[in-house]
Amino acid sequence: MYSVADPVPGMPTRKKPVVEETLREEDVARLLSNPTADVRAEIAEKIASQHAGLSAEQRRMAEDIFRLMVKDAEVRVREALARQLKENPLVPHDVALDLARDVDAVSLPMLQFSEVLTDEDLVEIVKSQGTGKQVAVASRAHVSADLAEALVETHNEAVVATLVSNEGAELTETTLQKVVEEFGASETVGGKLVARRSLPVTVAERLMTRVSENLREALMQRPDVSPETATSLLLQARELAVLGLADADSDVLKLVDHLYRNGRLTPSIILRAVCMGDMVFFEASLAKLARIKLENARTLIHDAGRRGFEALFEKAGLPKAFFRAMRAAVDVSYQMEYDGGPNDRERFSRRMIERILTQYGDLGVEFENDDLEYLLAKMNQLPATMLGE
Repeated sequence: MYSVADPVPGMPTRKKPVVEETLREEDVARLLSNPTADVRAEIAEKIASQHAGLSAEQRRMAEDIFRLMVKDAEVRVREALARQLKENPLVPHDVALDLARDVDAVSLPMLQFSEVLTDEDLVEIVKSQGTGKQVAVASRAHVSADLAEALVETHNEAVVATLVSNEGAELTETTLQKVVEEFGASETVGGKLVARRSLPVTVAERLMTRVSENLREALMQRPDVSPETATSLLLQARELAVLGLADADSDVLKLVDHLYRNGRLTPSIILRAVCMGDMVFFEASLAKLARIKLENARTLIHDAGRRGFEALFEKAGLPKAFFRAMRAAVDVSYQMEYDGGPNDRERFSRRMIERILTQYGDLGVEFENDDLEYLLAKMNQLPATMLGE
């Protein structure tokens, strides 16, 4: 087939051959005559690139050839096929799936771009294949919620980092919470989370306790987090994290000193601690704020005449609105003992919170909503009291 080129002034016209870019019988003949791997790869690429524009009969012929080529021993033949078919919506599903399950050099383009593959296909591959394929799936233009969940369940940092940086991924609040719990402290994953366009406030709150100081600042500067919300999140997150640490940290004095030096020993965290029965943290906190020895603070807190505690409270500079609640918590602690069984400390905390919350109205105590909600939530996380108590 020939075409006539535009004439150039002063030059004779020349006929220029034009290659016909359609599937031809001679291509098939070359393929069937024991060609070299180079020829097979060339023909595979040519046929695959023409697939969408072929007639129905030619397309059927091409697809039969694809099914032979996906079993070709030469990786470069299968690679050429995948490279040309990765964004072809007409490729047969079985061909796409065979290529997607192939070695990485063949499969990755299909896994990242092919819309022929279903969620079921992709979830099965994510669960059964390695990191390279999982990262390719996490990079797709759209990742459904179910597929995102499967990717998070790989527990692979590189895969999860790719997923959370993908704005086309549907990440539910539950999935994001799982990511924060497992990888929030990771600079790679944490940074990607902080940079996401949309982040539920509950996730932002938990993330605040997990990421580094630099990422925490970036989180507070997000356009969807107001200054008021950022401040509240920071304080709540730090208090929740510290109370969790206080339960496990044998050196409470060191912890209290650290909080004090960094301006984080807030009235709210002290109130929450004493209402959970954490008397050591409470005593150490008041001693630090009042700048007196721990032994002296303990004497004043447990003064039978009650004036000692009131004087210490004032010297510590705590808000007057907290006095009745803290006094009531100290009094309730006198009425209770550890039971000596498993989870003794946790059950004691639950009983403390239950007693305070059921009696605080009679005791004239008024909790702020945030503190009340925290204590209720904390009580539900602790083991139930023993029968008969």
